Formats: sequence, structure tokens, C-alpha cells
Amino acid sequence: MNVLTDNLSLYGDGLLGTVELTVYGSLLALALGFLMASFRVAPVASLRAFGTVWVTVLRNTPLTLLFFAVVLGLPRFGVVLPFQLFAVLALGCYTSAFICEAVRSGINTVPVGQGEAARSLGMTFGQTLATVILPQAFRSVIPPIGSTLIALAKNSAIAGSFSVTELLGTYKTLNELGYSIIWTFVWIAVGYLIVTLTISAIFNVMEKRWGVAR
Repeated sequence: MNVLTDNLSLYGDGLLGTVELTVYGSLLALALGFLMASFRVAPVASLRAFGTVWVTVLRNTPLTLLFFAVVLGLPRFGVVLPFQLFAVLALGCYTSAFICEAVRSGINTVPVGQGEAARSLGMTFGQTLATVILPQAFRSVIPPIGSTLIALAKNSAIAGSFSVTELLGTYKTLNELGYSIIWTFVWIAVGYLIVTLTISAIFNVMEKRWGVAR
């Protein structure tokens, strides 16, 4: 227990860093995921192609490699940002590919007649998608989106290797101070459990309120 009590501020900073990466990364992933899902079902071929390439590349690229590409690659093009923001970009873009596919599968569950009826009323593709299709699709994909964001929270551990303050990175300092590595990781695991259970609880509430009854 002294591992936690003696280093409460260190664990607190690490937990806060993980929460910030999870929240900001999730917001970016959701925004890009819904956007790319819209591209993938758009009537414009170039948008469909862009969405397909985005998903294919990111889903088949290791997250660690993407971190290297963002952290080391972007500065070569004059993009200099704090490491935490680089980490958010890597996490958000990577996870957006999985969010996109979850949302696209939800769109496919919406009856085709819904879109046809909206178009017959004179609604544009954007209006149909925003007001008719996506609200219904979202109800059916709440659980997979929740699972994807839980994975994002755990993937944030990679950021510690790129000078970003997060929970897993605390083990380096504690190991140098001579604390038991076993108990160090036990309390790190508890921190991640708090984050993932919180996300799970939020999405359970959302599913009960808006999810499709099965």
C-alpha cells in the first residue's frame, strides 16, 4: 500500500494524463469516425475512395508505428506541437478507423426505405444522413463504440514511450526509486480499471436510454 500512499501525486498525475488522452482522443476519434463513415456511404466516388483508404491504412497500421509517424514525421513538415497533442492525434486518427466501421455497420441496419423517403421529400444527402440515418444508426452501435473507446484508453499507454505523462509511464520513476515492480503495476492496473469501468458505465447508461431493444 505504501507504493500508492508514498507516490499519490505521481499516480494522480499519471491517471490525469491518461484521462486527458482518453477524453481528447475519443472526441477526435468520434468526430473523424462519423465523418469517414459519412464519406464511405456518400454518393460521391472520390469521398468514398478517401474514406476507404483512410480506414484501410489506419486499421492495418500498428499504433506504435503511427505514433512514430506523427511524432517524428510531422515536425519534418514544420508541424511542431506538444507531445501530448501528437499523442491525441495518433490515438484519435487510429481509433477513428474502427469507429467508422462500427458506424457504417449501423448505417447498413437502417432500412433503405428511410433514405428513399427522405430524398422523396426533397432532403439532400447531408440532411438525410444527419437527421434520418445517423440518429438511427447510432442507437445500434453504442456497445461497439464503447468497446472501441475502452481500447483507446488502454492504447494510450503507448504515449508514455514518447515523453507524454500517463499512467503506465509512472513505473519508470517508481522502479528507479526501488519500489516493488509488482505492486507498482498492481496500482497502475487499478488506475486503468477505473478509467475503463467509467467508460463502460457511461455507455451502459447510454445503451439503456437510447439503445435498440433486442
